[in-house]
Amino acid sequence: MVALVDEITDAVTKVVCSDWDSRKGTTVPTTGTVALKNGAVELDAVYLYADLADSTGLARDFSRTTAAKVIRAYLDATCKVIRACGGEIRSFDGDRVMAIFMGGTKNTDAADCALKIHYVVEKIVRPKVEANLSSIASKGFQIKHCVGVDTGKALVVRGGVRGSNDLVSIGRAPNVAAKLSDIRNGAIRSYITADVFNKMLDKAKFSSGTEKKLMWEGPFSREVGGQKIDVYRSSWWRTP
Repeated sequence: MVALVDEITDAVTKVVCSDWDSRKGTTVPTTGTVALKNGAVELDAVYLYADLADSTGLARDFSRTTAAKVIRAYLDATCKVIRACGGEIRSFDGDRVMAIFMGGTKNTDAADCALKIHYVVEKIVRPKVEANLSSIASKGFQIKHCVGVDTGKALVVRGGVRGSNDLVSIGRAPNVAAKLSDIRNGAIRSYITADVFNKMLDKAKFSSGTEKKLMWEGPFSREVGGQKIDVYRSSWWRTP
């Protein structure tokens, strides 16, 4: 019988000593389209992370059933907006969801999605939760969130073992988008990198109507993951 240490040593050696069987991706991959053994897909895509704020306080100060309802309501609403905007949901991490956008208008679609997520959280999720879960309102818990968006190249592989694995995205875009979604800054709910802003169409930059107000502030230089990146931020929302 092979000892666990020997089994792990053999598995790690095979990973680090093997070449990737890589291909260019034109659509968002699934676990079924990426081989577990050395499969990799190169993407030019936009990554969006949406994160519910203060889930630690939510879990600490409320019953598990109440906290679960809040998180579920947030994720359900957010996922519906992502799909309606053309995003492909690829992972969940507790109270956070990650989506990938591809195609010719991917930057516009993802930025627009961030503003629409803000709307559903402020106008639907928060009022419905407060109206139906009395302890949320009585204890003063405020449902807030943040969305981070970045664009660029990423390598998608499958991590884990047979029967227990998932897709993993490696690159600046997924890393930066995740870190931007961690920001908590007053009424600001959406952060995008300058790369996203410069590539998106005016309909995601300016408000509807005759005045056409710029909905994004910036650029601001911000340290993200040890590097300085220019970002834009917004407190605007848009009706889905």
